[in-house]
Amino acid sequence: MTQWVEACAVDAVDEEDLTRFDHDGRTFAIYRSPEDEFFATDGLCTHEHVHLEDGLVMDHIIECPKHNGRFDYRTGEAKGAPACINLKTYPVKVEDGRVFIDVA
Repeated sequence: MTQWVEACAVDAVDEEDLTRFDHDGRTFAIYRSPEDEFFATDGLCTHEHVHLEDGLVMDHIIECPKHNGRFDYRTGEAKGAPACINLKTYPVKVEDGRVFIDVA
């Protein structure tokens, strides 16, 4: 079952950066790629549950600010130790300058 939730304005996310979005007790990260596409993942690192919002985003990779675990934000794939569990990803749509994610 689809459950679209408004996460943020398009302008709230810079290119190759992310913004944090909290909903219903969960934390998400919304990313904007250099190709101007939007992606969403869980907002906590799978290694030690640190918020990713302060991590470095570059070349489609989010690097955890605590232990430098790396993930491809397009697929959620863990790309570097100590992270070995993938991030969950969520469908995204953009309408009227707003970013929505399917949190179901």
